[in-house]
Amino acid sequence: MDLYTNEDSKELLQSLDKALPYIEYALKNNKPMFEGERYLTSEELCSILKISRRTLQYYRDDGIFPFIQLPGKVLFRESDIRKVLENRFRSAYDIGDCSL
Repeated sequence: MDLYTNEDSKELLQSLDKALPYIEYALKNNKPMFEGERYLTSEELCSILKISRRTLQYYRDDGIFPFIQLPGKVLFRESDIRKVLENRFRSAYDIGDCSL
C-alpha cells in the first residue's frame, strides 16, 4: 500500500494543469462520428481547403462536391470530399506528353 504526501498531490495537480489545454482543444475540435462518418459544415470545409465560401458554392453548384442539404444547414461527408480530391489529384510530373 502506497502513501501519498502533499508533495505528490502538488505534482498531480501540476500535471493536470499542463494537460488541461490539450483536453480542451480535443473537446473543441473533435466531433462525434455518425455511423463512422464525419460531416463537415461549409465553414469547416472552407477552413480546411483554404477556399472562400463563394468558391465552395461554385463547387456545389457545378456538382464537384456532393453535399447534404438540411433546413438551414449544408453538410459535406468527409469521405466524399477525400474521394473528390484523390480523383482530381495530378502529379507534378504527370503533365501529359510535354517533352523538354
